[in-house]
Amino acid sequence: MDPYVIEMNGSGDHVSVGGRSSTLGKAKGRKARWSVKPSDMANNTFNPIRAIVDSMKVKPNPDKTMISLSIGDPTVFGNLPTDPEVTQAMKDALDSGKYNGYAPSIGFLSSREEVASYYHCPEAPLEAKDVILTSGCSQAIELCLAVLANPGQNILVPRPGFSLYRTLAESMGIEVKLYNLLPEKSWEIDLKQLESLIDEKTACLIVNNPSNPCGSVFSRSHLQKILAVAARQCVPILADEIYGDMVFSGSKFEPLATLSTNVPILSCGGLAKRWLVPGWRLGWILIHDRRDIFGNEIRDGLVKLSQRILGPCTIVQGALKSILRRTPQEFYHDTLSFLKSNADLCYGALAAIPGLRPVRPSGAMYLMVEIEMEHFPEFENDVEFTERLIAEQSVHCLPATCFEYPNFFRVVITVPEVMMLEACSRIQEFCEQHYHHAEGSPEECDK
Repeated sequence: MDPYVIEMNGSGDHVSVGGRSSTLGKAKGRKARWSVKPSDMANNTFNPIRAIVDSMKVKPNPDKTMISLSIGDPTVFGNLPTDPEVTQAMKDALDSGKYNGYAPSIGFLSSREEVASYYHCPEAPLEAKDVILTSGCSQAIELCLAVLANPGQNILVPRPGFSLYRTLAESMGIEVKLYNLLPEKSWEIDLKQLESLIDEKTACLIVNNPSNPCGSVFSRSHLQKILAVAARQCVPILADEIYGDMVFSGSKFEPLATLSTNVPILSCGGLAKRWLVPGWRLGWILIHDRRDIFGNEIRDGLVKLSQRILGPCTIVQGALKSILRRTPQEFYHDTLSFLKSNADLCYGALAAIPGLRPVRPSGAMYLMVEIEMEHFPEFENDVEFTERLIAEQSVHCLPATCFEYPNFFRVVITVPEVMMLEACSRIQEFCEQHYHHAEGSPEECDK
């Protein structure tokens, strides 16, 4: 008899395994019936952007081509290709045949050395042991939250802020507390309100600089004040710096870790935005712990957690040395020049529209626009406003309810200039058609 054949008798109690008879006791307390349900983790995983966008059952105006200012992917329109050196580095890594197998789950040592060398500076020294390579910056953030917080603890998250922080935290049973950014202060943190949220269950503070969705860049002095709060309250920081160095002329990006020796910081970054290859899924965690507060425990924890998916794509790891060393400065400069030009164009056009109040960005790929809802009484909120903008003008902006900040919308500034001009023209036409004076009497839009 085949030793792997299992035969059951009519009653289901006796089995014959490889010809030998065996009696199995009925499982106690378990009724034999199918009941397969999703886990709590699956049920608790919720992406507010998807939920809001998917609920917008509106069709664009068929007479106008759709202009999407909603997707934070700089590659969508083909006007922002990565540099040929970056592409060549990938081809060379693939052709070498050296990167088809597994790497260590935290990444090849040689690749981690390259990242450490690239970001090392005297104020925040780095070695390969301080670098964990991840599958995109999103996984870097997930690993940091998983190593720092237990179910029942809380984390401090910016409002408005990137929705993934909440999505990841709540799927792990971690409470999210929202601290406010202030539009009238170019989206600086309300430090007093932030500090009031901290309690004995606070596991970490997330600082996103430059900001998605705001396009803001914190000054050195403001970052020092944030660090002072963290130091006073003994709260470690998760620094989401995926847009690091993507700042416009007139602003300066200060890596948070360069400004503090006593606050332990996990800094998350990656290739996605600065090198314009979000689909390549290569991110990293930089561990800054000069006072040895994290110690070996947090480092070991990150290594263990990285073993759940065995690290990021090895071909991109193999290309990393050439990408970091050979991408020309003109590439970075040209990308930022384009983004600043588009940001200025968009800000200027929208600032001239009655009922809208854009906040001037200083970096990243976005700007936020306030809707003075009292001048648009037919719309209940920002979701309705942006829905009707799609239906009437075929322009898609994300309502800032997606970022927990109602009555604003976010504009992505990576689209070609001609599309940006057309989108702003359509937004102006839309606002002129729907604008009312605060008293409620309709007037022609004029400013």
